[in-house]
Amino acid sequence: MIIKPMVRNNICINSHPSGCAASVRNQIRYVTKNLAGGKTPDAAGAGENRPGLVLVIGCSTGYGLASRVSAAFGYGAATVGVSFEKPGSQTKPGTPGWYNNQCFDMEAAKAGLAAKTLDGDAFSSEMKTRAAQALGETAARAGIPAKVDLIVYSLASPVRTDPKTGIMYRSVIKPIGQTYSGKTLDMMTGSVITASAEPATDEEIAATTKVMGGEDWELWIDALAGEGLLSPSARTVAYTYIGPELSWAIYKNGTIGRAKADLERAAGAINTKFADSRIGPARAWISVNKALVTRASAVIPIIPFYVSCLFKVMKEKRLHEGCVEQTVRLYRERLYDTEAAADPAKVPVDSEGRIRIDDWEMRDDVQGETTGRMEKVTAENVFELTDIAGFKHDFLEAHGFDVEGVDYEEETDPSGIK
Repeated sequence: MIIKPMVRNNICINSHPSGCAASVRNQIRYVTKNLAGGKTPDAAGAGENRPGLVLVIGCSTGYGLASRVSAAFGYGAATVGVSFEKPGSQTKPGTPGWYNNQCFDMEAAKAGLAAKTLDGDAFSSEMKTRAAQALGETAARAGIPAKVDLIVYSLASPVRTDPKTGIMYRSVIKPIGQTYSGKTLDMMTGSVITASAEPATDEEIAATTKVMGGEDWELWIDALAGEGLLSPSARTVAYTYIGPELSWAIYKNGTIGRAKADLERAAGAINTKFADSRIGPARAWISVNKALVTRASAVIPIIPFYVSCLFKVMKEKRLHEGCVEQTVRLYRERLYDTEAAADPAKVPVDSEGRIRIDDWEMRDDVQGETTGRMEKVTAENVFELTDIAGFKHDFLEAHGFDVEGVDYEEETDPSGIK
C-alpha cells in the first residue's frame, strides 16, 4: 500500500516503516561519526569507564531511542530496550516505535552488538522480571558480566496501571489553579490560533503525577538492585524539560511540571537510598533537555509556537540540536566526560544537582530573540519569523514521513521493516 501522513489537530495517526527505518539509520550514522569517532562499535571503548550493559526504559522514540542508539553505536554497549508499541499488519501501519525498534534490532545484529527489545507494559512487575532475565541473556551473548552500567528512564505514556493496586491512572496536560489561554500554531497550515485549557482538578494532578512522576523509576531501580544486576558504578538518568517562563503556566507550573517535580524527588530518593550501598546505582540524575518536537509537544498549547520561533533563532546561531545530537552531547560532555567517566561526582550539574543540556536554548541571547519574534508574529509574517517548516518536518519525521531519500509513492508493506 501507499502510505501518506494522516494528521488531525496536530496529531499524526499513522506512520511509514521505510521512513522510520531511514531516520533510525541516520541517527546511527551520526552517532558513529560523532561519538564513536568513526570506529566500529565494538572498538569504541565500552569497558573503559564507558557503559557496557545498558537498559533503556522507553526505548522506541525520541530521547529514549537516541539514548539507546548512542550507547550501542557510540560505545559498543549491549542494550536491552523496553517499550509498548502496536505492530503493523498487512493492511495497517503500526506505531512509529514499532518500526524504530525493528530497525534498531536489525542494525545492531549487523554490527555484532548484543541487543534485546521487549514489548509490553513497562509499568508492570511482569516487565521488570522479563527485563532482568533479558539483561542476563544479553550480557551472556556479549560475553560481559550481567551488571548494568547505565539505566535510562524515558517513558512517555498517557496511562499507567499501579502494579500494587491495579488502579489505572490517566495523565492530562492542564494548568493548575486557573484557565490558560495563549497563542499556538497549526503546523500543517501555519495558522496562528489561540488555545485554551481549563485548570486540572486535584484528582487529575495526582493521576498525572502517578503516570509521569518518579514512582516507577524508583521501582525499576529497586527491582534491578534486588536481582543484583547493578554494577557498583551504575548510573541512571531520567529526562525532563523546564523551558522559559512564558511556558510555565501550561508546563512547569501545570500538571506536567508537577509530575516532573516528582521525577526530581525520585532522583534524590534513589541517591539517598543507595548512598552507602554497593547493590544500587552510584548516582541518579535528572537531565534537563532542550525543547524538541515530539508526538506530545505538538498538542501542548503555546509549545508549537514557542518551538517554531526558537528553532528559527537557534538555527541562525548554529546552535540547533535534535534528540540524537542532544544525547551525544549528554554522553560525551556530561555523563561520560573524561573526568566524569571515572568519577560520577565530576558530572557537571547546576545548583539543584541537575544536568543541563538545555543550556544553549536558555542562553540570554537565544531567549531574548525568541521572545521578540513571538511578539512580532502575525498571520502575514509567520513563515518569515518562525521555523514552522522545520517544526512540521520534525513532526512528520518522527512518524517516518518527510525523510530524505524515501520514495513515498512506492508500494510499502506496513507489516514490518524489510
